Amino acid sequence: MALPLECRAESDEEEEAWLWGQIQAEARRDAESEPALASYLYSTILSHSSLQRSLSFHLGNKLCSSTLLSTLLYDLFLNAFSSDASLRAAVVADLRAARVRDPACVSFSHCLLNYKGFLACQAHRVAHKLWNQQRRPLALALHSRISDVFSVDIHPAARIGKGILFDHATGVVIGETATIGNNCSILHHVTLGGTGKVGGDRHPKVGDGVLIGAGATILG
Repeated sequence: MALPLECRAESDEEEEAWLWGQIQAEARRDAESEPALASYLYSTILSHSSLQRSLSFHLGNKLCSSTLLSTLLYDLFLNAFSSDASLRAAVVADLRAARVRDPACVSFSHCLLNYKGFLACQAHRVAHKLWNQQRRPLALALHSRISDVFSVDIHPAARIGKGILFDHATGVVIGETATIGNNCSILHHVTLGGTGKVGGDRHPKVGDGVLIGAGATILG
């Protein structure tokens, strides 16, 4: 049975709780229908008490390396999401964007677990927060891991709104001074590149509600 896409939440917290309930229901359904995924779904979704904990665990495991441990990344992500309501609201808006705008997105849990564009965007939000906190070596290290793992290269200084869909996402490049508004959809192999100036403001500014098609290059 299809799950509803709308709720009557009166606050961001209520909407997040509603969405987390949908994700858990989807995960339970998938675990029952495909036992081979039961352990995976339990460890990534069903064993967690909140969306932020599930997402932090999943990102930590996706982006870890032999020298950048998953436990360290889990704590890093969870601290960022727990302390910033705007980050949590953006996660919810991005999940909704994928579910509504991408016909191939069959469920919220599918996006949470499998959409590398969604995962890259959430990890970037944390890197951007670190950048603004002057923790720039860590922000750049996280940026490098995002690029390596997801093939999405977003400079940690770039500003991105909420309700974002990076569809397919492979080869997306977004430069340091670029900004992207709310409710935008960006397809694969899109470049928001610089003018070639040595420094200063040199990357594109994308407004709200914009669709950028596959392979587009926008400079300055």
